[in-house]
Amino acid sequence: MKINVTSSAFKEGGMIPSKYTCDGEDISPDIAWAGIPAGAKSIALIGDDPDAPRGTWVHWVIYNIPPDSKGLPEAVPPDRLLGDGSMQGMNDSNQTGFGGPCPPGGVHRYFFKVYALDTKLSLGPGATKKDLEGAMRDHVLARGQLMGRYQR
Repeated sequence: MKINVTSSAFKEGGMIPSKYTCDGEDISPDIAWAGIPAGAKSIALIGDDPDAPRGTWVHWVIYNIPPDSKGLPEAVPPDRLLGDGSMQGMNDSNQTGFGGPCPPGGVHRYFFKVYALDTKLSLGPGATKKDLEGAMRDHVLARGQLMGRYQR
């Protein structure tokens, strides 16, 4: 199944406004989704940049988002545990929460990948992308993504 992922900040394949990057406020854009299957028990999101010079750079890891959620608001705080029970993991800047685009050169692509899962994950806050991907294995009911671009 496919999840439709959108943002009011940028369109699929469009440029991410500098507000959401290290050149601006460095806050997360709003991310909305539709098409979460009825059997979902939680939602997870991974934000990463496959164009980074040393391999894919992880910008955001958030999981155990309630299954009835329709998305994430702008400027999600960098707390490890959010009020709705969602948990945030570590990005590749070794920080919790969202770390905005900050490419060293050229245009980079930033993928916001959303997963509907058939379980609530037993991971605690602070997990890495690798931890999350391992925990999600065999539990993905549906997925979707939104890709934005940024150049400094």
